[in-house]
Amino acid sequence: MTTAEVWRTTDRLLPLGEAADGAWIAEWAVRDLLLTVAAGVRGVVPGRPRFRLARAAGTPLPVPPGGLPPGALEVSLDFAAVPGRPLPVLAERLRAALLEGAEGALGLPLEAVNLRVTELLDAAPDPTPPVPPPGRTTPPVPDSPAALAALAVPGVAALTDVYGAPLQRDGGRLRVELAVTGGRRPLDVVRTVRTALTAAAPEATAVTVLVSELR
Repeated sequence: MTTAEVWRTTDRLLPLGEAADGAWIAEWAVRDLLLTVAAGVRGVVPGRPRFRLARAAGTPLPVPPGGLPPGALEVSLDFAAVPGRPLPVLAERLRAALLEGAEGALGLPLEAVNLRVTELLDAAPDPTPPVPPPGRTTPPVPDSPAALAALAVPGVAALTDVYGAPLQRDGGRLRVELAVTGGRRPLDVVRTVRTALTAAAPEATAVTVLVSELR
């Protein structure tokens, strides 16, 4: 098993947006996006981002297994620096890029970015080929008005079954798992999906959405 595969098998679900949004996203998807963002800062060779809950928020919605409770997150990142730029300036550029990537591109509630320089390089290393996304299969669409309503939302690439059945009901609780089309902000897509699910399943008392991947 490769390092990338190990990361993905031990990943959690990170909260998206506010507690009332009832949304979570796969940690690997967030990490891959932030690694791409960090690598785009000239003079930086980033390591693996690490996430923790900085401040929890109460929620009446069920937290999925393996998910952090809603609240503000904190990310820590070690990086190597290439000569030519003052380290404080480089760190601030990296911090700004990570905040924009998390909040602007994803909707991740990021409260703090902790950075640490671990190495000073003589020159920039050769670019590392990107790790291909994990292979995913698209399961059959459940025969349900709620599933069809979720699929009809712009930005929903497919329903997925990484964390269980694509559509799960438990009493009045309804949960859907999906992939978001690349370039779409997951939080915006999820909010629209929850509105569609509430209309399609008015009997549901709690609606939550898991984003398993960005396609």
